Amino acid sequence: MNDTLHSFRSGRSYALMLALAVGTICSAQRNCGSMPYLEQQIQADPGRGARLAQIEAFTAQYIQDHGQEDRAVVTIPVVFHIVWATTAQNISDAKVLAQIAQLNADLARLNSDAGSTPSVFASLASNTEIQFCLAQRDPNGNATTGIVRRNTTASSFTDNDNVKRFANGGSDPWPRASYLNLWSCNLGGGVLGYAQFPGGPAATDGVVVLFSSVGSIASPGTATPYNLGRTATHEVGHWLNLVHIWGDATCGNDLVSDTPTQQTANGGCPNFPKVSCSNGPNGEMFMNYMDYTDDRCMNMFSNGQKSRMQALFGTGGSRVSLLTSLGCTPPSGTSCATPSGLAATGITTTSASLGWSAVPGASSYNVQYKTAAASVFTTVSIATTNLPLAGLIAGTAYNAQVQAVCAGGNSAYSAAITFNTTSAGGCTDVWESNNTSGTSRVIGVNTDIQARIGSNGDNDWYRFNNTSAASRIRINLSNLAGDYDVRLYRGTSTQVGISQNGGTSAEQIILNTTNVNTYYVRVYGYNGAFSATACYTLRASTSGTNFREGAVEEEIVLEPAKGLMNLYPNPANDKVMLDYVGTTEGHVDIILLDAMGRQVLTTRQGMIEGPTTLSLPLPVLSNGLYFLNVIDGSQCYQQRFLIQR
Repeated sequence: MNDTLHSFRSGRSYALMLALAVGTICSAQRNCGSMPYLEQQIQADPGRGARLAQIEAFTAQYIQDHGQEDRAVVTIPVVFHIVWATTAQNISDAKVLAQIAQLNADLARLNSDAGSTPSVFASLASNTEIQFCLAQRDPNGNATTGIVRRNTTASSFTDNDNVKRFANGGSDPWPRASYLNLWSCNLGGGVLGYAQFPGGPAATDGVVVLFSSVGSIASPGTATPYNLGRTATHEVGHWLNLVHIWGDATCGNDLVSDTPTQQTANGGCPNFPKVSCSNGPNGEMFMNYMDYTDDRCMNMFSNGQKSRMQALFGTGGSRVSLLTSLGCTPPSGTSCATPSGLAATGITTTSASLGWSAVPGASSYNVQYKTAAASVFTTVSIATTNLPLAGLIAGTAYNAQVQAVCAGGNSAYSAAITFNTTSAGGCTDVWESNNTSGTSRVIGVNTDIQARIGSNGDNDWYRFNNTSAASRIRINLSNLAGDYDVRLYRGTSTQVGISQNGGTSAEQIILNTTNVNTYYVRVYGYNGAFSATACYTLRASTSGTNFREGAVEEEIVLEPAKGLMNLYPNPANDKVMLDYVGTTEGHVDIILLDAMGRQVLTTRQGMIEGPTTLSLPLPVLSNGLYFLNVIDGSQCYQQRFLIQR
């Protein structure tokens, strides 16, 4: 602790620590720009390091004086600046609301995946007592939705803060004494986000995130595997004075007493425990929001991290002015609450009924609906909380959302739901909406069900339980209308099986296990495959005896390479060669999974634009089937191969 505290109290030493952090960042998958950004600020302003040192001294004294005492919940008004050049970048109000909800869940320890925290760390996981609201009052005292949209001609932004300046194509911040400014935009260079630590200039204070990372567990963005809203959670952690959990140095110090020392950043989803830096037997807290793991593997802040955050709001703290902000309080007589409970029932080939919970004070409601493929909603005003829809298209996915109308103004629109009309051929999908693990639907075992991948990007999640008497599992996916794949998870985050046959070939996963748990099945279309009319058949079978794997026991048939790569020799021994066509000069991340979906190797390789051959030495691994994943920007390619020694 003392060495790192000294670094914070010396601007020059802290800058050196940050320089080391740049190399660490380049060795991990998640690309957070906050530490290089802070280094730039220190180099440009010698006083920046001194202000950091003052804040750190205050933080240390505050923690000593106040420890883990309970505090009143701090609620911070947020203004969400959406800076967009394309339709995809102009994210919806619903997506913004989902992101705020995920932030609040994560910081209150109410996240739906909190149960995934290993039991040895559960007692350290904290409700930080910090929450966020979309601003309802602007700096001039007028009513606002808390969302500012700026159509820009800039194709992308960097950490030079142009996104924070209207004159440079961005959106000017609101006063930081009263608001957290959060910008969503197209960030270049593979950066997911960056934040300004406390003590920086007022004109640039806030958090910037990649537009496609905005979302939540219930409403994911598109930047897989960083699409569940945890980029904002991570960057807001920096804004609240948290450093990376590995201390931005080899076995570094993150200035928090209850987080284990960690060798470096973690990517992907490591297996617990992962021991380094003499931190056994429990190892690294890689599920902490301040690591670099995938969004689905992050699920906690610690008590010590909470204390650092709360120090900012103590008397004399760097962000204490936010306690008296009126940003979360609407002006007198303004809009009412956003409707909740929106659902579609009575679905047929051409009709459905939308219903929602009544909002106190609402005189009417505006309901919007459209096909999922359309860009414009149809809006209907109605005085009741139920709207029958007719004249719909058979076998089609629809989106819907609702807004309350009050005397003082309209509420925000609710988060959009998706429902599918029945196809004319009689194929009915009764399972939607089940696009995330958090909205997965319970299915019976040893029973066929029918459902559709009804649109590009649709994911169908299901869950079931095995028993000690029938613990073995077989998943069959058949009657495919396109190139569909299936994955099996133990819990929501541990992948234990995958089947990715090409074309419309049936898929099968066999897991002969004695582990009794809740298992999740994810069905999805490869490369956007879907059918708005045809259903697939899914069957989750359980048995007290092992399932036979038929031909798979005798011969593993490898599918052709998909994407831009070729792997050889296959079977492999001590290494594999990878022929790859790079899309741009830079790097690719390579992740090796075993047949159970466990990560056994992660590396980053330099890449040139055009064809190249990479040599990948293999660690000492058991003979069997492995999956090599190559992540090139937003694209991910996978190839199967055997190891035979």
